[in-house]
Amino acid sequence: MYTPKINLMSDPQEAFSFMQQYSFATIVTVTDNIPSATHLPFVMSMRDEKIILTSHFAKANPQATEIFNCRSLVIFTEPHAYISPKHYDNELNVPTWNYVAVHAYGKATIIDSAEGKAALLDQTIQYYEAAYQLQWDGLAEDYRNSLMRGILGFEIVVDEIQGKKKLSQNRSGKEKENIIARLKESPLSSEKDIAAYMQKLN
Repeated sequence: MYTPKINLMSDPQEAFSFMQQYSFATIVTVTDNIPSATHLPFVMSMRDEKIILTSHFAKANPQATEIFNCRSLVIFTEPHAYISPKHYDNELNVPTWNYVAVHAYGKATIIDSAEGKAALLDQTIQYYEAAYQLQWDGLAEDYRNSLMRGILGFEIVVDEIQGKKKLSQNRSGKEKENIIARLKESPLSSEKDIAAYMQKLN
């Protein structure tokens, strides 16, 4: 990811927290120079000081087999906002976009045993809706097993992480105040989130 020094997210813990908050991500793989992408919910954890990304594919998804033959890229991105030049002091300016993103790279390993997939789904339920665990446990065993047969679990040990915060760092204090004030009034939650990130950065 192209990241000028001024936009660099250098704190690994900040990147990890961002991934936890915006955990519905895009996994990208390349086979024979053809890229594939799938949108998946991920669970983040730490093991031996390494970030672990866990998720699962539908077995019918061709990418479910491709993922184990190459290094994967998982893109975490969510809050973003159009920035109008009307907020700048000088008319000689153009529109831009503010956003935050984290790219995580690593090799996937398969989780395909019945026990492994059951543990993966339990982990996912606890991460996203712990209250659903009781209902899941109460479903007929044959039904749960049929669902698990249709998925392929995997985990990625992250070996490289890139974080970027493009939040008008190159603008004057007054210009940033103008942008924050406008975004805070927006009906869009993503724009309000960018305003909060800008305030925290300032």
